Amino acid sequence: MNPRAITPHRLLALTAVSGIGMLAFGLYLQHVVGLNPCPMCIVQRYALIGVVLVAAVGWRLRGWGLTLSGLLLALVSGFGGFTAARQSWLQWYPPEIVTCGRDFYGMVENFPINRAIPMIFKGSGDCTKIDWTFMGGSIANWSFLAFVFFALAGLWVAYKAMSSRSITAS
Repeated sequence: MNPRAITPHRLLALTAVSGIGMLAFGLYLQHVVGLNPCPMCIVQRYALIGVVLVAAVGWRLRGWGLTLSGLLLALVSGFGGFTAARQSWLQWYPPEIVTCGRDFYGMVENFPINRAIPMIFKGSGDCTKIDWTFMGGSIANWSFLAFVFFALAGLWVAYKAMSSRSITAS
């Protein structure tokens, strides 16, 4: 494929589709494999939903809207990347006392349903535990790399959108 064939709009579409694939894989790991997401995993999912939404909306924009969506994509990705980096750090150097989340069944048994439901979305797994690896990297490690790619893609989209506006303005 010709590198010049990659346009900002195509890159945003690829980012949105990649994010949807990552969310689907996370749900597969949770509901089919049985891995409980930790609170940091839930935060990364929210950031990934933000990446998908920003990329999907930005895919249809032109001009300043495209520039803004690229910058916003970099910002949301940076937040997700920071969370993934922090979780990776906790996995490499686990603290002596784990205070990452509550057990799902313990929440339902000990709290009324109106308090248990919000706690469910906070996650219930241990952030320091490595349940799954691929090529030596944990889910948090791979999430970090994906968020870095998405942030760089957002900056590239913003740069391309701004430079095309300056070319047409002169």
